[in-house]
Amino acid sequence: MYYLLIIVQVLCLYHAYKNSKPYYWYFLIFFIPAIGSLIYIITQIYNKNDAEKIQEEIITVLNPTKKIKDLEKKLEFIDTYANRMELADAYFSNKDIPNAIVNYKKTLDDTVQDDLYARQNLVLCYFQMKDYVAVIEHAEQIKDKSEFNGSKQQFYYGLALNELGKPVEAEAQLKQIDRPYSNYAERLALAKFYVENNRISEGKELLNEISTESKRLTKPNRKLYGATIVEVERLLASL
Repeated sequence: MYYLLIIVQVLCLYHAYKNSKPYYWYFLIFFIPAIGSLIYIITQIYNKNDAEKIQEEIITVLNPTKKIKDLEKKLEFIDTYANRMELADAYFSNKDIPNAIVNYKKTLDDTVQDDLYARQNLVLCYFQMKDYVAVIEHAEQIKDKSEFNGSKQQFYYGLALNELGKPVEAEAQLKQIDRPYSNYAERLALAKFYVENNRISEGKELLNEISTESKRLTKPNRKLYGATIVEVERLLASL
């Protein structure tokens, strides 16, 4: 019961954060866990759809493989694009990258469907597997689409190009992620790219920009990007 209460409390806090609820809800949920969470669920999120979603999330946390097994049975019963994509997403969420890749690639056989979503996720999967050739292969299939510009897929595409000894092409992609007051981890990686390629002044300039921006962030955002900011300051001190 203790662990179940913790899970419900975390889910309530996540729901409050995701839906920008007033700060007093955080105090109520955190300092009066059982009653606070119950009040929050009843007054803020309870309806049939949300209740089913919360129940599903709790079951997934307690037994992460159950959802996958259910989806595998569903796919065996009827092999559709939607069912296979749902299974691929479940594998990906469960960090079972090889099986996620198998199923995302299988959806590409359905030429009627738009391949954007599958290839977006294949870029993420192959980067985790450090298969940079495959990252580039799938990124280049979608790089002309508007969703690619400024995305995590474009960032990984740039990193993959750099890993394969193509720094000029890599920089062209990585610079698209350099946007003020956002993409801090990605911009840190770009600064490191400059430093590693003996372009110290450019790397230092970008690090200083991030450092200056970080001092103007709200407390929640400073906490959210805390590890990145610490790394920025450490790198600046070393240059």
